Amino acid sequence: MPKVLFAALGLIVLAGCSPGPAPVAVPSAAPEVAAACEPLVKALPQKVLDAERRKTEPVSPLTTAYGDPPIEVTCGVNPPAGMAEAQSQCFEVNGVGWFAKEVENGFIFTTIGRELYLEVAVPSKYAPEANALTDVSDAVHRYNKVITPCT
Repeated sequence: MPKVLFAALGLIVLAGCSPGPAPVAVPSAAPEVAAACEPLVKALPQKVLDAERRKTEPVSPLTTAYGDPPIEVTCGVNPPAGMAEAQSQCFEVNGVGWFAKEVENGFIFTTIGRELYLEVAVPSKYAPEANALTDVSDAVHRYNKVITPCT
């Protein structure tokens, strides 16, 4: 009987170590955008910057997160303010163009020149934050068609 009790306690302790779902806002994407985003988000890697993929709250096929504090990934967002002038601010990571906006605790990166707007919010804990984009670029290439290349 004590072995069963210790095993149960071990599972409770392990469960307490992993973070729960990350709170990530779900965008109000048009149905066709949401349908196009689902395979992209699903194809994202299991790790970004060695941080494990985790569930989001509320549950949505348009969002995912990695690590703690969470790197938040959201597909189907609106273009951010300032992106209209972004051609001069476009930078590429593995052939994917990005717009970067510095925020209080890190950076928010949004794809530029692609069919879908994918946003990756990276806390400063992961500096240099742009390195996270390397890990998501393969999925972006496969599931987010280029319309205008970064120049």
